[in-house]
Amino acid sequence: MQSTVSQLDPRTARLLPWIVAIAFFMQTLDGTILNTALPSMAADLAEDPLRMQSVVIAYMLTVALLIPASGWIADRFGTRRIFFGAIALFSLGSLLCALSTSLPMLVGARIVQGLGGALMMPVGRLVVLRAYPRSELVRIMSFITLPGLLGPLIGPSLGGWLVVVASWHWIFLINLPVGLLGCWAALRHMPDLRGPSRSRFDTPGFLLFGAAMLLITVALEGLGELHLPTMRVTLLLLGGLACLAAYWLRAARIEQPLFAPRLFHTRSFAVGIIGNLFARLGSGALPFLTPLLLQLALGYSPAQAGMSLIPLALAAMAVKPLAKPLIDRLGYRRILTSNTLLLGALIASLALVDGQTSTLQLIVQLSLIGACNSLQFTAMNTVTLIDLDNRDASSGNGLLSVVVQLAMGLGVASAAALLGGFSREFSGDEQILRAFQATYLCVGLLSMLAAAIFLQLDPADGRRARPLDVPPED
Repeated sequence: MQSTVSQLDPRTARLLPWIVAIAFFMQTLDGTILNTALPSMAADLAEDPLRMQSVVIAYMLTVALLIPASGWIADRFGTRRIFFGAIALFSLGSLLCALSTSLPMLVGARIVQGLGGALMMPVGRLVVLRAYPRSELVRIMSFITLPGLLGPLIGPSLGGWLVVVASWHWIFLINLPVGLLGCWAALRHMPDLRGPSRSRFDTPGFLLFGAAMLLITVALEGLGELHLPTMRVTLLLLGGLACLAAYWLRAARIEQPLFAPRLFHTRSFAVGIIGNLFARLGSGALPFLTPLLLQLALGYSPAQAGMSLIPLALAAMAVKPLAKPLIDRLGYRRILTSNTLLLGALIASLALVDGQTSTLQLIVQLSLIGACNSLQFTAMNTVTLIDLDNRDASSGNGLLSVVVQLAMGLGVASAAALLGGFSREFSGDEQILRAFQATYLCVGLLSMLAAAIFLQLDPADGRRARPLDVPPED
């Protein structure tokens, strides 16, 4: 039976958004603090810095695999128990990351972190949706997402500073006191909500969908870090596509699939999901590539590299309030088509960065990318969900969450594969720099192709629904 805010005591109603916000901050901080530390971690673990993408992808893929099950798990075992367990798992994974002495150990610890991360935010949002009336939802969600914007702002610079003054281990150890506070607050103040009815979990669908994502991601990894033969990569890719096809064929004939095919009968949802998948390849690659470019090719220190990414986050925060007026005035089709082309061109423009590039030019480029990214995320997320009816809203939001994580993981894997390939192709004193420049150019051009997907929107799509509520994904 669903609870409302009137059934919560005033203290819990006041503290609940803070508890969920703490979890969101931990997750976004961890996602951005790591990138500037990758070269130092590689040196300490005796690994090639260009082969460290598995540390990022392991977390993203674990989150993407488990998000579809998060709602059912919370309904089955209760939100308090699952939310507490999610924070505890995330904190345990952070401790194991700090204790890792090899790349395989670190990847395993990141998977443990991902198990917690996959449940932390979806369950937190689910509690808010069930505990507060609709009239309060936009205000509460806006409050919860604010720490998510602070994470990318302070993460890169904090990570670079910690590497310089201490060691890379502290980028994980810093999660422990926050995690302890979150565990205590969850046990004390998190309401124990469950779904109105227990439905059967679509286990075969979950396994088929998860296998598809895993095989496709490993296939892309095989082109990069794993250096798998072309035949094995082809088999993995075909196997993943076969699992995905089997999932959708099965979903079309059962009553309660993991994600119902009828979602794609709504054109704005179909365009938004497919557009998210391809448009985010560039955005997903950017946080992985840029700290490596600055440190490996341009000689920046970890602290300098982290500070250089602050304009990107500041511009993203500054543009957020402008997203709704722009979308209301121009419509989703115009905004997404033009902004996708502009964002791809800006990512490709980083191919012009070299040793002679001034700090001012770099700040301007990254600021423009941050502003376009912010508008892109808001428009893509909203157009995906805005035309869905209440029956499909939860399932559609779950699939969107999966696609966001998957696209970011694929972006890192694709960028790493391109970077590794170009590194072997080029030679000479500026081999690494030229490899980065070619990778940025390719990633930017691939991102621009997503504009053709958004052209399939009707000018009226998204305007017939209720007033714009920005989903709290980015």
